[in-house]
Amino acid sequence: MALAAGIALWFALPWAPLRQAAALAAVALAVGLALAGLRPLAWFAALLLAGLGVTEARVALNQHPVLGDRQFALITARVESAEPLAFGEQRLLLVPPPSARMPGADLPEGVLRLRVRVRGNVQTGQPPVPAGAVVSLRALLSPPAGMAVPGGFDLARRSWFDGIGATGVALGPVQLLAPPPPGPQLWLAGVRGQLQTLITARMPGEVGAVAAAFVTGWQGAIPPATAQAMRDAGLAHLLSISGLHIAVVVGSVALFSRSLLGLWPWLALRAPVPTLALATGALAGLAYTLLAGAQVPTVRAVIAACIVVVGMMLGRQALSLRLLAAAAFAILVVRPEALLGASFQMSFAAVIGIVALYESRLGKWLTAVREDEPWWQWLARAAASLLASGLVAEFALSGIGLYHFGRSGLYGIAANLIAIPLTSFVVMPALMLALLAEALGLGWLWPLASWAMQWLIDLADTTASLPGAVITSAAIPGPVFALGAAGGLWLALWRTRARWWGLAPMAAAVVLAQAAPVPDLLISGDGRHLALRLPDGRLAHSRERVGDFLLDNWAEAVGSDPASAVWIGTLPSARCSAEACVADVERGGRHWRLLATTGRSLIPRGDFEPACAAADILVSDRRLPGWCRPRWLKLDAAALARTGAATVRLDGAGAVHTAADAAGDRPWQQRPAGRRTY
Repeated sequence: MALAAGIALWFALPWAPLRQAAALAAVALAVGLALAGLRPLAWFAALLLAGLGVTEARVALNQHPVLGDRQFALITARVESAEPLAFGEQRLLLVPPPSARMPGADLPEGVLRLRVRVRGNVQTGQPPVPAGAVVSLRALLSPPAGMAVPGGFDLARRSWFDGIGATGVALGPVQLLAPPPPGPQLWLAGVRGQLQTLITARMPGEVGAVAAAFVTGWQGAIPPATAQAMRDAGLAHLLSISGLHIAVVVGSVALFSRSLLGLWPWLALRAPVPTLALATGALAGLAYTLLAGAQVPTVRAVIAACIVVVGMMLGRQALSLRLLAAAAFAILVVRPEALLGASFQMSFAAVIGIVALYESRLGKWLTAVREDEPWWQWLARAAASLLASGLVAEFALSGIGLYHFGRSGLYGIAANLIAIPLTSFVVMPALMLALLAEALGLGWLWPLASWAMQWLIDLADTTASLPGAVITSAAIPGPVFALGAAGGLWLALWRTRARWWGLAPMAAAVVLAQAAPVPDLLISGDGRHLALRLPDGRLAHSRERVGDFLLDNWAEAVGSDPASAVWIGTLPSARCSAEACVADVERGGRHWRLLATTGRSLIPRGDFEPACAAADILVSDRRLPGWCRPRWLKLDAAALARTGAATVRLDGAGAVHTAADAAGDRPWQQRPAGRRTY
């Protein structure tokens, strides 16, 4: 926990002087506590300092150039991975040769990776690009996109830690220059792609896309409507290969191996068959992890599974909070940025809650072995245990879902009570048997796997369609989320009555989250789009067409449904032409006039200068002349190049928050960082 606190502190402090001051304070605190004889607290301060240190080291060792501006490029590179997406598209991760200079582009030297979206065989008629191949393509490249909303999800940060220096979209077909060469790493990527193709061919449609995600970890091919239904039903965790999937694979292989090895009398009499079976299961879990791309939840699960296996071999308690601490520590030391991801937080929060439950008196009563217990009492305790696990897991996940996605499924507990046993005992075994039968040349088990997977999807669709299935929330401030997380961890980790003190910060976090201010205006980083939050919570955007990614991020920030957004020109208080929109807003006890440019044609000065002077806030994707002076705030192309995306509150004197202030001086922040007075 101390290591994670140090990592979180590094990411929470946007400027280097603040991070340096925090490190010096941690040193002083550790030394002072050690001299005072408070060794546990001194160790906590020292590990907090270690969290700051491992993050700083990770950032320093990961330095790489990033594309500065949008440009066209002719790219020749090797395909590191080829992730399938919906509608036959692919997302290619390209690795250019170290000395290659690309005609038509001024890419910085040393760019490690490029991520390019390629139209697939549905649009172009070309077959999917295999991993490991050398390809040539023409693409429109851009720097990785930053925050769509200040303080929100930062795609540039994730891309930077992944070593990606540019993203883009392919223009035209991809030319295959050389096939994939032999090699273990590329062979594994090739097997992953072949399994994806095989499963989606045998199980067409959404069923195959979800089934392939269970095996390869690629979720991009799942139709957006299906993925949203899984999230709204509280079943999205099933799409991410984690503890449930690893447990099924390790347990199934171990059980099968024990039964098979037990058929050989010579070995059964001379070797520890249970130990060999457990080791075989652990190896199967490691192979599954590598095949699925070794994502954070999968790595966490396989580390935990291996420790459980070793504990069972040694006759020790197999599952404990210490085990989870070891798994988290191993991941955070190597990849401290994983702490910020929803995947890491959800997987560890759910398991910590469940382990804490079963280490409590209630959990020990639910799992106690009673020799003369009637079968119906055992069944009732098992059902109560399953219900308690679902309640604890859903309680742990709901706050994280609201923080990261602005929405959480209300009926997730009931859905998981059905979905988890269905996945563990029907879906995963059916899929494993279908793949095993396919290896033996028998394809008749695929309909069984399709039927089981369709049941899971139907459950998600039914749950998500129920009235009130989803609760939404406006963006929760980071400190408020940290307060709630600290309360939840205090509640889970302590074993005495002091654990109930954790309810106080959790309750305070709920109150503060509800009282957090919500932005009234949201401006994209390029100035092309503006959204106004209406009194009923809906969004009104300045252009008739807005990208789904931007609209979804805006809706999450204000707790709105993106499907309810309207064009600002339909409002009675707004007037729009082909070149601009003007809207009058009553907010914060005063009148505001908004002006946003929406076209590309030249507006005569005689028309535009009076409009500028009459506007309180002006937003434009153009670099406007100096004579255009609104009353309060001017966010044109020049200003937004410094600030990035921005939000504005129209309460009282108004308040502006920018992505540049949130990102600070981090290396993935490409715009000049710094505070600006408006």
